[in-house]
Amino acid sequence: MPDTPHFPPMPGATGFIHRNDQAPAYWMQDILWIMLADAKDTGGRWSMMEQLMPMGAGPPPHKHLWSDETFYILDGQITYLIEGEIKTAGKGSFVTIPRNTRHAFRVDSDTARILNGYTPASMEAMIAELGKPTRQLTLPPESPSAPSGTMPDDLLTRYGLIWLDEPDPLEPRGHRKKVSDG
Repeated sequence: MPDTPHFPPMPGATGFIHRNDQAPAYWMQDILWIMLADAKDTGGRWSMMEQLMPMGAGPPPHKHLWSDETFYILDGQITYLIEGEIKTAGKGSFVTIPRNTRHAFRVDSDTARILNGYTPASMEAMIAELGKPTRQLTLPPESPSAPSGTMPDDLLTRYGLIWLDEPDPLEPRGHRKKVSDG
């Protein structure tokens, strides 16, 4: 058998199994965020979150300065703005957004469930810092949400996120249906 070089493992290079019902979960901006893998798990190389989002959820146009973003749609339908193109993706679709790319999205179905990844890790730390920890793996109770663009610039800079001061071509965004609406 030929000799194979031995390289020391990179930090976070150990295998792991995390279950969504045992992983840290947060409510933020009417979304459930479940941390399946964060920077501590992967040596900062990547992160993965499961998200459950209501109709109309999604950020206005923005860029991630140093992270590539990926989406795998487990259920639902989402409209994406990627640079100047608007496209719709549904269950089974994989979407990739290279770093420094203008993008936005909007959930068009009643709910959407996705896997959302970042390479290198970044946004999961912001959700953990600003979100409300929860053990309930459901959409958060209805409450008034702060507009996405109201986070302080120093916080956005820390996580490599820039909101773009431009019209949102995915407006109008829907609002969550009240339970009494059926």
